[in-house]
Amino acid sequence: MRVLVTGGAGFIASHIADAHLRRGDEVFVVDNLCAGRRENLPDAAAFAQLDITDETAMRKLWNDFRPEIVSHHAAQIDVRRSLEEPAFDARVNVLGSLNVIKNSVDYNTDRVVFASTGGAIYGEMHRAPPTEDTPVQPISLYGVAKYCVEQYLAAYARSEELACTILRYANVYGPRQRADGEAGVVAIFTGLMLDGQRPTIFGCGDKTRDYVYVADVVRANMMALERGGIGPYNIGTGVETSDQQVFDSVAAATGYDGEPIYGDERKGEVHRIAINSDRARDELGWQAEMEFADGIARTVDYLRKATPGAAK
Repeated sequence: MRVLVTGGAGFIASHIADAHLRRGDEVFVVDNLCAGRRENLPDAAAFAQLDITDETAMRKLWNDFRPEIVSHHAAQIDVRRSLEEPAFDARVNVLGSLNVIKNSVDYNTDRVVFASTGGAIYGEMHRAPPTEDTPVQPISLYGVAKYCVEQYLAAYARSEELACTILRYANVYGPRQRADGEAGVVAIFTGLMLDGQRPTIFGCGDKTRDYVYVADVVRANMMALERGGIGPYNIGTGVETSDQQVFDSVAAATGYDGEPIYGDERKGEVHRIAINSDRARDELGWQAEMEFADGIARTVDYLRKATPGAAK
């Protein structure tokens, strides 16, 4: 099939582009390369450097390529930037996504798979990990924008103009994740430790997240094409892992023997979150397979090889 992957030079979506190519699909990647990297692009995929907010360019792309499947991962992903620049966040994550959706409707795309967030959409977790039926209460504008896009997709699905599947990711980690300030904590800690620097834990280290390995997320995307309804589907492990546990695991894998710096808590971040993925198990046949320690080891190995001068 003809598959368009937005954000396909990025961490998660580049792996999804690879999976579609392995399946025998014709893949076209769109990325503005603000956060994505050319080295992540599959050799066998066509590529256009453009922004999803560019209405004219996106319209021409749909008209020329006529995608049958759209895997929509292009986004502004920084929670703190969403609070500091809400208009920019909304322009990319809401209006850019609406551009993708409207072209998909107009050109009769068979299915859109949308990468939403399970980590930022539910707000603070007070008891058990939230299910998809838990009320949405985001405390970041990033979470608000993702939920807004979900509602656009649901409206088009109700009018039977578009088939779509919404996947709410937990905190994804793994190879190709950037070890700089825009990355997740696993890659940031790894990059600093390999460079002999002290990572910073914001707070006392008890903040928790649900960490899901990127290969498991790719499997969820491929299963969604075969069995997925609209969802939404939580894609996570249901396990809380604290910042201190991440630090300790990465330190063990890198051989780092220093201590972290403890800084102030950051605005807009929940304190505790893990997500219940029973619906994905029951309807898609999906569940996370990678053990956290094994995923950390694979991520560290990748970044060690990819980082010039890193400690071996």
